[in-house]
Amino acid sequence: MLAESTELPGPSSSSKPLLLRLQETLTSCSRLIESGDDDQSKETVSYLVNFLDSVSDAAVSKPENEDAKNNALEVLSETYRFLCSPSMDQSVIDALSFELPKPVSKFSAVSSECSEFARSIINQFIETSSPRDMLSILCEALASLSETFKSTACVSPLVSGLSKVILSIKRRHFEQVKVTIPVIIMALKTMSLESDDDITELENLFETAIGVADSIHSVSVKLEGIASEKLCALLGLYILGLYILQAKALVSVSPTYELSSWLPMTSKLASFLPYCGLSYLGLITGSDVDQMTKIVLEDDEDDYFSYLSNVNLGASLSVIWGQISDEVSQAAKEDLNVVKDELQNNQAKRWQAIGMLRHIFSSCDLPWELKRHSIDFLFCITNGNNSRKLDDEDSDCSCYITSLFSALQALTVVIIYASDSVLRRNAFEAIKRVLADIPTSQRFDILKALITNCDSSSMIAILLDLVREEMRTERSQRTSIETDEVSKDNNKACQTTLFWSASVLELVEFILRPPKGGPPVLPESGDAVLSALNLYRFVLITESAEKTNYTGVLSKDKLQKVYNEWLLPLRTLVTGIATENKSDHDQLAIDTVCALNPVELVLYRCIELVEEKLKHST
Repeated sequence: MLAESTELPGPSSSSKPLLLRLQETLTSCSRLIESGDDDQSKETVSYLVNFLDSVSDAAVSKPENEDAKNNALEVLSETYRFLCSPSMDQSVIDALSFELPKPVSKFSAVSSECSEFARSIINQFIETSSPRDMLSILCEALASLSETFKSTACVSPLVSGLSKVILSIKRRHFEQVKVTIPVIIMALKTMSLESDDDITELENLFETAIGVADSIHSVSVKLEGIASEKLCALLGLYILGLYILQAKALVSVSPTYELSSWLPMTSKLASFLPYCGLSYLGLITGSDVDQMTKIVLEDDEDDYFSYLSNVNLGASLSVIWGQISDEVSQAAKEDLNVVKDELQNNQAKRWQAIGMLRHIFSSCDLPWELKRHSIDFLFCITNGNNSRKLDDEDSDCSCYITSLFSALQALTVVIIYASDSVLRRNAFEAIKRVLADIPTSQRFDILKALITNCDSSSMIAILLDLVREEMRTERSQRTSIETDEVSKDNNKACQTTLFWSASVLELVEFILRPPKGGPPVLPESGDAVLSALNLYRFVLITESAEKTNYTGVLSKDKLQKVYNEWLLPLRTLVTGIATENKSDHDQLAIDTVCALNPVELVLYRCIELVEEKLKHST
């Protein structure tokens, strides 16, 4: 807080033309407002706002101009001196409070001294005006300024002012804070993604935003019953929103920024969780988020929920920060090892946790480092639980299947786009662990959905290889059951043919004869085609050797279809491309021929096998 007006720099009257003009305008505003001349007073206040904008714009546009900076500081200090006058009429304060917060906040981009005066002017309005009016005034100014003036320094005084207004509200705390939080979140989001300011200024803005959380907490502890519960839930959602914005700001402002640099701020956020009744277990499974949302939202508030739509990401991040640092988990008063043990031993909660982690894996504007720690957390909770036995197949994950699929799909994106080879390998291992944690009866359907909804040929190839590995495992289990004299259970026998079915040939057909018609596009789809051919060859050889036909691969009609509709058109395509590029010696042609060589090799082997089977088929 600045000193009293008698100690402020700058005289009450001045020979400087700029200050004289300001003093005359302020005096005119005061006289017209007190006289009740609405039209003239509005016009004069509008002139004052334009005058202040012109002074701040001149200083901001030419930061090297010291005269412009000094003018800005003198104008702002004189404005503050005028507002602090003991003889100021309340009607004047009220009228100016509606218009001045936004233009004076712009001065914060000039210098730290101007920022202090801007905060003091806003604080003066808060102390002398209605808290309810100031709440709406500051919210409107913040929303407008954050859209048009991409400067964290300018936004900060308004956010700071809101933290003070919240403390001054006497009643209907929940309703008024509920309106305020989305405005702050949207302003922070805009600054995080679009501001050109450095990381230090953004950190200062987040510190100011945490000050709003402190104010909400201070008000909440004074309330009782449902009023306290609702405000507490709102505080929890706000904290989770800050977790999201903080993480995304790391990438947008400084992609190489170290996570450890934000640990103190993250620990501060974590310290609010226990008060809000939020536990790591409830956050990572989503149950606490559901509970808070029910408390905060009314039945007809779909628009408000759009602001909360990604709150599950914040819940997941809050736990992963505890994985990153013991300091953070201690601030949250949590023992993460206990949470991990619970998730290891409770499959339903583990599925919920995996579903929540998808929000981190799928977010394209989070640091890769956070995704790495999230995968490490997934490893911890699936440790010892991914070696499923046939006895466990009564587990039903139908109600979690959508979120599990989304998590797996998000992990494929990590594999495709991550530049770090270790992260890619870990993401692949995570996929295998999640798949192993899903009942076999639903595992094939998920793999099929992943393949048919993937645009990456290389990723499709990896997924098809996983299908083949599942078939090998299922074959081994089937052999074990058939040779076990004790085990004669038909249900178990049925479970060993879930992958060995006609559906696996449908997957091969999806690649070799795409739904849109014609053979696949080569060489772009070369990896997927090679993997599909290898899968078909594996099925054909295995069924032939074991004299089985679970997949229908040995049926004459199927052999004829494969030969005429899959293999021969593909051979025509491959030989045509090879012929076109054989005489061309540029690098692209050479790369194309090299890429098709393994496809051609496996393709001709498949054709030989099918021709041999057709000769002996009846």
